[in-house]
Amino acid sequence: MSAYFAGIDIGSTAVKVVVIDADRQIVGAKTAATGALVFKNAQTAFLNLLGEIGLERKHVSYLTTTGYGRKLFLDADETISEITANAVGAREVGKPFGTIRTIINIGGQDSKGISLDEKGNVTNFAMNDRCAAGTGRFLDMAARNLEIEVSDLGPFHFAAKGIPAAVNATCAVFAESEIIGLLGNGHEREEIVKGIHFSIAKRTIRLVKKVGIEELIYFDGGPALNKGLVAALEDELGRRLVIPAIPQVTTAYGAALIGLESHVYEQRERELAVPVVAEPDAVTHACAGCSCG
Repeated sequence: MSAYFAGIDIGSTAVKVVVIDADRQIVGAKTAATGALVFKNAQTAFLNLLGEIGLERKHVSYLTTTGYGRKLFLDADETISEITANAVGAREVGKPFGTIRTIINIGGQDSKGISLDEKGNVTNFAMNDRCAAGTGRFLDMAARNLEIEVSDLGPFHFAAKGIPAAVNATCAVFAESEIIGLLGNGHEREEIVKGIHFSIAKRTIRLVKKVGIEELIYFDGGPALNKGLVAALEDELGRRLVIPAIPQVTTAYGAALIGLESHVYEQRERELAVPVVAEPDAVTHACAGCSCG
């Protein structure tokens, strides 16, 4: 049976799982809530995905974990940093578009800017993990206060008719009070949503400028599904972003790719370590031609 490789990105709010084949193609992907029981929930997501694509654990030749909870998954063959995994995944997914040089990643509780060289190696990165403002959790909070679904944020952005409401708070707690205040002052929800997106876009771009913004820019993480936020980022940057089809799983995909490469390397090392036993040569035998039998 063909070999398969899995990558599990255990983030603060979500677990992302990807299974690839030996040709580096994704054969299955899944996301689930991290919750309090990190290992149990990650293991369940992994096994559920295997069941959905008709595989068993024994069919996975190498399992690599990444993300905040990577070391809690004891069944892993290897653990790697999310920065490295994100870079590897983005480089592979971005190949049809050109050479990815900058990555914008917005997760549940942090945001990152990653700079790559022409070979896809990480040259610099910056992270905001001290405040929820500008992250997926901030968007969840905003949607809750506006009494809409997170999936409605994109449509609300494009439905705004007036000027985007000014959301200036740099702290998620203060931003929540600011949103409630804007509602109380009669601002339409659509205007507030658009203002939130532009606030996140400005904050994100300030972060990414610390590592340098180069062509081509790749945007991943769950918030990349929000077309309103994508539009705000592109408007502030003045250029288009490369958005993967499944932006949540780029890092898990990168982990799976690294696992595949590690597996191939280990196989090659094992083959080289096997001693070669020479066949006896009757012609060169010391007793060749004698009657010693």
